[in-house]
Amino acid sequence: MAKTRTGKRDLESFTIRGTNKVVRAGDSVLMRPLENEKNPYVARVERVESDVKGNVKVQVRWYYRPEEAIGGRQKFHGSKELFLSDHYDTQSANTIEGKCIVHTFKNYTKLRDVGAEDYFCRFEYKAANGGFNPDSVAVYHPECLNMTIDQAKEIGIFTCSDCSSVDSKRSDSGSSSSALVNDKEEHKRKRDDFT
Repeated sequence: MAKTRTGKRDLESFTIRGTNKVVRAGDSVLMRPLENEKNPYVARVERVESDVKGNVKVQVRWYYRPEEAIGGRQKFHGSKELFLSDHYDTQSANTIEGKCIVHTFKNYTKLRDVGAEDYFCRFEYKAANGGFNPDSVAVYHPECLNMTIDQAKEIGIFTCSDCSSVDSKRSDSGSSSSALVNDKEEHKRKRDDFT
């Protein structure tokens, strides 16, 4: 264990309370939401540390769901899609409910069975200004064209007419996807320590 700031020590791992699941830096985890919310928050653990009292904290980098981002959920967002944000935070390790896997989009599309713990990420999200990196991706909607996914894969790159109209609006205005903003209130993740 390396010593960090006054009275704090880096830990190699943490075992989720009531389980045998071990969490290390680099793991993706599900974190207990506020009482009135249904879905757990998803975060990537950057560091595990303990204080002089033995309280374990995790420094995390939050993933956002599309509906939590400026501009909200769009037709082309997958149901299991997350955005890796530039929003970092320190939380009690006791707020971790479980582990999950956040795949690249390419690896996610190769999964034979998508489990409840499987998510994918193809964008990084700048929480302060709503910007994305990359600011555009190819959009595939086989269902819009009454095709199966296998049929769509044979064609290659395509977009549905709804997606094409959104892309042309972006091109006409010369703006990126971050400019498609509604009046959605800013979401912030703040939790009290749960012990």
